[in-house]
Amino acid sequence: MGGYAVDTGRMVRLTLWVVLFGWGTAAVTAGVSYLALRWVAVPIVVGTVLCLAFGMLLILLHRAAWIALLSLVPAVFVCVGAVQYAPEAALQARGVRESVVIVADSVAETGGDNHRFTLRTTDGGEELEERFTYNGNLGAPDVGDRLEVVRDPEGVVPMEEADEVDAAGRLDGLIGGVVAWTLLAVLAGRRGYRRRRQGKEDSLLLSL
Repeated sequence: MGGYAVDTGRMVRLTLWVVLFGWGTAAVTAGVSYLALRWVAVPIVVGTVLCLAFGMLLILLHRAAWIALLSLVPAVFVCVGAVQYAPEAALQARGVRESVVIVADSVAETGGDNHRFTLRTTDGGEELEERFTYNGNLGAPDVGDRLEVVRDPEGVVPMEEADEVDAAGRLDGLIGGVVAWTLLAVLAGRRGYRRRRQGKEDSLLLSL
């Protein structure tokens, strides 16, 4: 009995809009990644901002913040998949696989943890013009280590280790993240409708 009047049609439209925003986030980030293959930081920034915006929309739709916490894991899959699918697909399509050995590390001269490795092929001993980049010291290879890399002969896509190139896996992660987002948006819309019916519109902080 009683309860607060809520426009059901409006809540359905809001839920659909949030779902479409999630799909658009994946599509826009993947598109930016394709257009900015040389500058990986650009799609990372775009994807991160859009993923955070999706989380905020879930909070506003649901009128509770915990739903946004649940969206963080699929957000990682969406962002990583959308950012990395295009360059890895390009490497798989036209990349050249090379067996190389590391002969120099820029950190030896510059310090820090942003490595730019100089590579030489193991078959002919030719030094590659492109440098292999690695950020961070955890798990970083050392001078003298042998690697299998895939490089872009056109010089557009940065070189990657061969076993890290998995465009199909990135796409699967992206699709899985979008599906999870869709389910969370529907859940947020349904529970948000019930909360509004109960008059619970005053708190967004971890409310059930």
